Amino acid sequence: MIKPYPAQYCASIACLLLSLLLAPLLFGIINRVKAKVAGRQGRPLLQLYFDINKLLRKNSVYPQTSTRFFRIAPVAGVAAALAALLMLPFGGVPAVLSFPGDFIVMPALLAFSRYMLILAALDTGSAFEGMGAARESLFSAMAEPILIFCLMVLAYASREYSLSLILGGLPATLWLAEWPMYLLLAIALFLLLLVENSRIPVDDPNTHLELTMIHEVMILDHSGPDLALLEYSASLKLWIFCLIISGIAIPQAGVWGFAERSSPAGSFPSFALEAGTMLLMILCIAALVGCVESAMARLRLERVPQVLTLAGSFACLAALSLWR
Repeated sequence: MIKPYPAQYCASIACLLLSLLLAPLLFGIINRVKAKVAGRQGRPLLQLYFDINKLLRKNSVYPQTSTRFFRIAPVAGVAAALAALLMLPFGGVPAVLSFPGDFIVMPALLAFSRYMLILAALDTGSAFEGMGAARESLFSAMAEPILIFCLMVLAYASREYSLSLILGGLPATLWLAEWPMYLLLAIALFLLLLVENSRIPVDDPNTHLELTMIHEVMILDHSGPDLALLEYSASLKLWIFCLIISGIAIPQAGVWGFAERSSPAGSFPSFALEAGTMLLMILCIAALVGCVESAMARLRLERVPQVLTLAGSFACLAALSLWR
């Protein structure tokens, strides 16, 4: 296990708390961008915070056919997303939990979160939720191998086996030499972001027609604090994908002319500047998602595998670029 220095550990905790606090803001940015493009005022940026606060003050209602899996799924989803977030660096700040092979464990945690949600949907005995669970399991079976393959390509390129070194310690020289590979991987991961987070053109999170929903139909029977946990875990998952893409797009400080680290513990101005740059990139990715959703319509379900095939093709081209 990689043990950070005390100053780095404090910075890692601060970045983790910042991620937990700002994750719901991404949905507000996406909705506000879509509203501005459509010429509407739109909902407040902090609308999801208000919704979560309202849901936490209500009581949960459970279907009569449900078992303990239905009650455990929201808690397990938040716990898995939080554990995955612990393994991701924030700019030049290392992850709170870092060890060799965590780039395999992190996608497995996201898969476990989805598995529990699928179990909860099937546990209700509802035909609509079972239909959404079947769609979710099909698309996730295609998306998860692509995500793992992208991380394996990054690990091979950096010759490292920990996300803190793969994403958080990206040398400027390697980034400048292999920028086509990082660009292709960023495009592939952005397509995966749309699929994994049920965004347009894959799914419409604002629709109320059960026949066309994927993620939303699986949480129809959740209410109160359970629904609040599911909404928050969805925001954490979106934050995780934005964080991975930002880690690819932003190399180490040297390429921008920032202050180089002169000690193993680094300097506070350097960490703060890199963390601020990373935060700006995450917000820009959320705005880009809003622009994509404003410019495209929802695809038919039979077209979704083509999006995943395109993402896999970009990932394969990125791998081939390493062996040119």
